[in-house]
Amino acid sequence: MKNVFYRDINTQLKAEEAYLRLTRGEKGVLFETTEADTGYTFICCDPYDSISGNRGVIERVREALAKDVVKGKRRPYVGGAYGSIAYDTIRDYEKLPEENVSELGIDDTTMLLTERGMVYDHNTGEVYLTVVASSQKEAFETFDTMLEKLAEEYVLVEEEVVNGGYTATPSREKFIENVHRAKEYIKAGDIFQVVISQRFTQESSMAPFDFYRRLKAVNPSPYMFFLDFGGHQIIGSSPERMISLDGGKIKTVPIAGTRRRGETPEEDEKLARELLADEKERAEHRMLVDLARNDVGRVSVTGSVEVTELMAVKRFSHVMHLVSLVEGECSPEEDAYSVLTSALPAGTLSGAPKIRAMEIIEELEDSRRGFYGGAVGYINYHGEMDTCIAIRTALHREGRYTYQAGAGIVADSVPESEYRECLNKGLSIKKVFSEVE
Repeated sequence: MKNVFYRDINTQLKAEEAYLRLTRGEKGVLFETTEADTGYTFICCDPYDSISGNRGVIERVREALAKDVVKGKRRPYVGGAYGSIAYDTIRDYEKLPEENVSELGIDDTTMLLTERGMVYDHNTGEVYLTVVASSQKEAFETFDTMLEKLAEEYVLVEEEVVNGGYTATPSREKFIENVHRAKEYIKAGDIFQVVISQRFTQESSMAPFDFYRRLKAVNPSPYMFFLDFGGHQIIGSSPERMISLDGGKIKTVPIAGTRRRGETPEEDEKLARELLADEKERAEHRMLVDLARNDVGRVSVTGSVEVTELMAVKRFSHVMHLVSLVEGECSPEEDAYSVLTSALPAGTLSGAPKIRAMEIIEELEDSRRGFYGGAVGYINYHGEMDTCIAIRTALHREGRYTYQAGAGIVADSVPESEYRECLNKGLSIKKVFSEVE
């Protein structure tokens, strides 16, 4: 049996600096959030193992964490599995076409297993270290090592950033053709909605953590994250919770319906009113709320699922969205793993009905999505889980940043407008590179 040990510390270090000092260029995870009900920043360092692959990763994580019984939780802590879970994880649980292959050069899903880290509680202002260990002696020795690292400066070498080639696939013409084909499926009754995406690549010498800092400055979002897996990094600023489980309560936050931000407060308010009055956007949003209710209902106590917030306008740096909150009480037969897989991938990134929409995505898009539209988050030793959707998210590998953006296609979608929506969503990342040109 192991226990969670805590040590409160008095530090002026910001989370970014603390992350760099604790990880020192090695594998690690930084999760920062501005969500009111999850006001914590988590740093995980010194992972003792990692689990990665294209199939069966979730079950392997379940088996790995089940090996240890962990007691002594008094407040949020770092310990468990932290990482990126692919859109294509659904293939472990549903039969889908195998027409496309991944072009990203990485495993679909990677989870780091860790027993030590640092927590910033933004509600109380407390900062503390946490260690999962078999004895107090082991924990205190680990705390001493972590404090030594925090006391020693770690400086990233600053180099001039040089941006290379930029590509967007498919082309505008092919994307618009895909929208028309999606609308034909909708007219035929196959689906009600489907999310069609575009992939962008940017060659750049920008260091991954420099990219994270710049992204945080130009596109602050409820879920900010930097995942360093050694050979590649996943970096993002997601506005959207995927699904969470805490204290037996399941939450998911469907986001659908988009407008750009206004140039002035007056224009911004006008665009918000326009968004709320747009019947196409409202119908699409209601459809995806129903899909979220279905996902949550599959793993919840019968009759416990509620829509506790419906179609609120939430503003982000470049766009505004319609946002709802769906909650349910987790069934005693379910756990964090089944709750997570019940919702993967989110309906807001696939469509409705979900499986048929994914079959159409496989047909229309040229390669597997990989991390895009999947989830980023953690499952701890106590079965608590929080994830966000991997949107406004980039993969860095070998001097190339790859990211994706999509648009929800419905019966009355205007192809050119959906193309522009993808470009607007992609601006949150593209702007990081344009700032240095």
